[in-house]
Amino acid sequence: MKQSRIVDILGWYGLIAILLAYIWTSFQVIAIGSIWFPLLNGSGALGIIGASLLHKAYQPALLNIIWFVVAVIVLIRLIV
Repeated sequence: MKQSRIVDILGWYGLIAILLAYIWTSFQVIAIGSIWFPLLNGSGALGIIGASLLHKAYQPALLNIIWFVVAVIVLIRLIV
């Protein structure tokens, strides 16, 4: 698979995962306190980080690095 195709898949996955986390919590499909919320946000952020860095788009990469760190902190708090 070409690198550009992988980058596109990463970016689209990230967008879909973060949007699903937001939409599902907004419509109470999942609770903010559930493990799914930080999992979707964190994995989505990783997808956007990968795509952004490969496109040398540093602003969305930085935003999603912060988004990922927050998701990891929330995951740790939920697990511990």
